[in-house]
Amino acid sequence: QVQLVESGGGLVQAGGSLRLSCAASGRTFSDYDMGWFRQAPGKERESVAAISWSGSTTYYVKSVEGRFNISRDNAKNTVYLQMSRLKPDETGVYYCAATSGTARFLVTGDREPDYWGQGPQVTVAS
Repeated sequence: QVQLVESGGGLVQAGGSLRLSCAASGRTFSDYDMGWFRQAPGKERESVAAISWSGSTTYYVKSVEGRFNISRDNAKNTVYLQMSRLKPDETGVYYCAATSGTARFLVTGDREPDYWGQGPQVTVAS
């Protein structure tokens, strides 16, 4: 089992920045590619970004390219999502996820994650 605990959510003004963290425990962190998802009120959960186990490869959905940055620190068993120029429609619950498969599949939707975090709320005020 892998336990994922996110932190860093909160309220931010439109155009502002926020960094989410996700601490993993339970198994070897570097065995897993990681991703971030979000779910807006009344909408389906969607992928935002993903990163390979080594951190050498990252993937983003088009809507966040150039504004969001996913990274990881395997020594700290933590994955991060740095979000900038946030928009009100990006309000929602943000989930961290781990997969024993390929990070790319987390973005394409070809494979569901093996583990999920509980998700911090991110509110972007207009």
